[in-house]
Amino acid sequence: MEANTTLFRSGHIVVVGVPNTGKSTLFNSLVGERLSIATPKPQTTRRTILGILTNERAQMMFVDTPGLLDPAYRLHEFMRSQIDDALEGADVVLALVDASDLAGTFTEEIRSALGEIQLPLVVALNKIDLVSERDLEQSLQHVRASLATEHILPVSAQTGKHVLELRGLLERLLPVGPKFYPEDTLTEEPERFFVEEQIREETFLRLRQEVPYAIAVQVEHFREEGTKIYIHANIIVERDSQKGIVIGKKGSTLKTIGKNARERIERFLQHPVYLDLHVKVIANWRKSDAALRRLGYEV
Repeated sequence: MEANTTLFRSGHIVVVGVPNTGKSTLFNSLVGERLSIATPKPQTTRRTILGILTNERAQMMFVDTPGLLDPAYRLHEFMRSQIDDALEGADVVLALVDASDLAGTFTEEIRSALGEIQLPLVVALNKIDLVSERDLEQSLQHVRASLATEHILPVSAQTGKHVLELRGLLERLLPVGPKFYPEDTLTEEPERFFVEEQIREETFLRLRQEVPYAIAVQVEHFREEGTKIYIHANIIVERDSQKGIVIGKKGSTLKTIGKNARERIERFLQHPVYLDLHVKVIANWRKSDAALRRLGYEV
């Protein structure tokens, strides 16, 4: 019998790109689980999230990152530092470009930053379901002419087109290495983190204009009693006027956010949940180091 000489591979694949290129949707698709919240609004992702996919050939540790942007708040500086820290530990970099908005997501600054990466670099042209074949081919030619990497793939995170091919390429680019996590490990983030993210995702979907960006979520109590998990969480805003918007007329908006968030959390935890949701004002928390630390953003 011929021996199996295939070497096991492992490493971190860091997903980067400007806001709204579909990083979180693609991250979820590659991992095979919905770990990272995704909304149509940019800047939904604020922290790096680790998603682990293990098969008989490799352990792929995907890292979703916030969108690349010029910091306007201390919160944005935290988000940028999350990207820098992730790249320091990367084995492969997966950069996303929006095929339907090449000019806005493949700028000279982005091209320059990608050109400096010394690691294996894969560029995914996402959202190809939104462009014609002719426009896609022109975009591919432009990216190929701009970067030295030979690994440039068109994909659709939304429909799943070419995602398996992309995953296979990323697996082959990983270095030979050991298994760092047990096979059934999906992430190292605690349940509280995902509860906070599910609530915050619902605020992004329900609220308009600037309000979602001024919101943080903090779980104060998380306990299992009898047949239910009891969760007490606060939606943090910066001003009293925002508090009124989140609560809504006679509490209608907060009630809708709470109902939908509870259903999301129950699906994620696979357990009945009682969600006690309140709105709290912490003035200008996005600009305050002390407030950011209280909310779990280590600046």
